[in-house]
Amino acid sequence: MNKIIFITATILGMLAIVLGAFAAHGLKSLITLESLQAFDTGVRYQMYHAFFLFIIGGLKVLTEKAKWTIFYLVVIGLVFFLGSIYGLATNALTSFDFKSIGFITPIGGMLLIIAWLILLINFLKNGTDKS
Repeated sequence: MNKIIFITATILGMLAIVLGAFAAHGLKSLITLESLQAFDTGVRYQMYHAFFLFIIGGLKVLTEKAKWTIFYLVVIGLVFFLGSIYGLATNALTSFDFKSIGFITPIGGMLLIIAWLILLINFLKNGTDKS
């Protein structure tokens, strides 16, 4: 389980670096500054959640069920959230109108928030710090 989380986190982190470099060098002259900033926001959220998954994978206080739940919420949330942000930011470069699926952005964001909420609930259920 933890290995899957760590591998996913590593892939997300690597892709965030690649996408950030692509945006800075490849997209810079092709899309508006506003779209470039939106793309950058997606890259930052992707990296934040790569780190989040590394933390989840290493936490001993979480049950396997909680880890799986958080993992799936983060992965699905990122697909919805980032997919729509990256699509909307590069909308001018494609024949598909990503505005038609823009409604999934807040759904993805809500899934990410729920993942963090589940972590908080698990911390609160564990009671006092015994270290």
